[in-house]
Amino acid sequence: MKTSDIGKLLRIFIGESDHVHGKPLYEAIVLEARKNDLAGATVLKCVAGFGASSRIHTAKILRLSEDMPVIIEIVDSEEKLRAFIPVIDGLFDEANCGGLLTLELAEIVRYQPKKKEMK
Repeated sequence: MKTSDIGKLLRIFIGESDHVHGKPLYEAIVLEARKNDLAGATVLKCVAGFGASSRIHTAKILRLSEDMPVIIEIVDSEEKLRAFIPVIDGLFDEANCGGLLTLELAEIVRYQPKKKEMK
């Protein structure tokens, strides 16, 4: 079964070396997203990028490959995502790191298997 709805996509840009409470920041954000009953989260490890420092991070430069860009994507309703942003703010404060958030319009298309009939 296919359903469609309008929601938002929250993208969180951080570095792979960012940590909070002894674990990677991306992991802490995903766990908090689950705890806050958001629809789902995906972590993407990037192969190259640069941020506010304008320093290129790429797997080709061994020294900088230890802090590759990471993007966490979360799709849900705008209300739920806006309510979650203060949680992210707190994690950024505790991790004492920089990052970037974007909140974008998204059409959400869900595919769900048909329920099997009981015989």
